[in-house]
Amino acid sequence: MQKLEQLYEGKAKKVFRTDDPELYIVDYKDDATAFNGLKKGTIAGKGVINNQMTNHLMRRIEKAGIPTHFVQELSERETLVKKVSIVPLEVIIRNLSAGSFAKRYGVEEGIVFDAPTIEFSYKNDELGDPLLNSYHALALKLATAEEIETIKKYAFAVNDILKAFWAECGVTLVDFKLEFGRLTDGTIVLADEISPDTCRLWDEKTHEKLDKDRFRRDLGGVEGAYAEVMQRLLAHDAD
Repeated sequence: MQKLEQLYEGKAKKVFRTDDPELYIVDYKDDATAFNGLKKGTIAGKGVINNQMTNHLMRRIEKAGIPTHFVQELSERETLVKKVSIVPLEVIIRNLSAGSFAKRYGVEEGIVFDAPTIEFSYKNDELGDPLLNSYHALALKLATAEEIETIKKYAFAVNDILKAFWAECGVTLVDFKLEFGRLTDGTIVLADEISPDTCRLWDEKTHEKLDKDRFRRDLGGVEGAYAEVMQRLLAHDAD
């Protein structure tokens, strides 16, 4: 598979065209950003961990019957994916109160919900990714009603898979962000990444943060947290 010109560079990844018009190569970076790019830094080795963890979890999700954009891991940092047009909705699933939810509603972090919640934000950096509901998404023609239902169904199913997996690793899946894309034929598939950049992961016993909150909140030990969560994933598979 030949890697051709760069099509896009985001906060955490670069995307390249290939000699197959239906396949792209994603290259994961060590750059770290928070608060819509206001805070910038580097997390050494993050790109390698995020790439390999995403691919591992995508394979697991695919096996459970949810379509994804994953095709093949090419190297430590590079992965072959199906070409998708991203649906401009960020989908956030929450199992416990944390982060912006706790701040927005004035509640403490760590409240376990009776059932997971879902929220959407409009994927638009200039507007600061504002929250919206499905009616707004329809009004803005970001997705059809049928696509929104499919996305919700997939998102909750992904939560069930990931929550169970991380629990086996001694990790609580607090909340996470997903993105979906349309294949050329319009099929909705899970895209983007699943990593400590996009998930809140707490140690089950100590509630120590093992994710990007360590960078956001200047808690230190960021690289160690990413490495720890990856090590648990690998240890789980070695069992």
